[in-house]
Amino acid sequence: RSVHEAFYVGITGTNGKSTTTALLGHVLASAGKKVEIGGNYGIPALELEPLGSDGIYVLELSSYQLGRIPSVELDIAVLLNISPDHLQRHGGMGGYVASKMSILDHITPGGVAIIGMDDSHCRGISLDLMVSSAVSSRNIIPISAKHRVAGGVYVEGSNLIDDIDNECLAVLNLTNLLTLPGLHNWQNVAAAFALARILEVSKEKIIQAFHSFPGLPHRQELVRTIGEVRYINDSKATNCEAAAKALACYEAIHWIAGGRLKENNLAILKNQLASVQHVYLIGESENYFSAEFAGSVEITSSKDLKTAVRQAHENAQNHAHPSVVLLSPACASFDQFENFEARGEGFRVAVEQLL
Repeated sequence: RSVHEAFYVGITGTNGKSTTTALLGHVLASAGKKVEIGGNYGIPALELEPLGSDGIYVLELSSYQLGRIPSVELDIAVLLNISPDHLQRHGGMGGYVASKMSILDHITPGGVAIIGMDDSHCRGISLDLMVSSAVSSRNIIPISAKHRVAGGVYVEGSNLIDDIDNECLAVLNLTNLLTLPGLHNWQNVAAAFALARILEVSKEKIIQAFHSFPGLPHRQELVRTIGEVRYINDSKATNCEAAAKALACYEAIHWIAGGRLKENNLAILKNQLASVQHVYLIGESENYFSAEFAGSVEITSSKDLKTAVRQAHENAQNHAHPSVVLLSPACASFDQFENFEARGEGFRVAVEQLL
């Protein structure tokens, strides 16, 4: 922490870290605040520009980074959600939960914790934090895309509700945020809204910035529309939980999936197959997907991404209704690509070459 006077925000969670970090950075910059964003997203933390007492650092912190920065001090710590990921690195689910929970150890005296309440791990952590008195209960702000949470920010129907001041005010119809679709993104919006409120941005400016947010590459990114078919790049969905959230956002899906499977929890994806027309499998995990989904959906062994895009395109264009070709792999990319960005760029190029 080379610039002690600046304000520090740390954001972690299994999914949504980058979107929340970028969204908050966009809100703060749009409101005229001096802000630098980085960490796991974008520029490494130690390479960010120096800021004074009126500056704000917004840092995305992975579980790996949290284990390597014991001295970081945060004025606000955000824990979005926890689901299985990187279990081998952390020696199982218990170690992974502990690594994510450790962000709360970095809160400065008088600091704030914003905690997602949509999974059992985070709910338990929030309760433990209240009991421990490590953070004042009035400085623990819950957020949720699924449930009413007193004193926090949550989603009710499709409305974002601000209850930070115990007024339960509907501030935004979330269906109007075209670059932030689905409940998982609505949780990110709730977190960014709560953060911006604490950082003294007016509600009007927050909402204006939400509407102008361009979205992030490789995260449910609309690459192209051909006829009635949309082509969506969600290469960042490197685990099953993230892919399930993307599948919940669309109908009539031609789904491209596969790669290097991190954890075999494919069963959670079966609940989303009702909206899937066809699955096109790539990469080394093909046999796992085939075994899990056999009899539930049509499956094609495409082997590689370019072939999968061509096959999905042909079938989707022959579909009688609006449909979606969705790359949301539920796997890491390292069996066929250097990283998820390279995989997403491969999808983009293949789609742009379609006639």
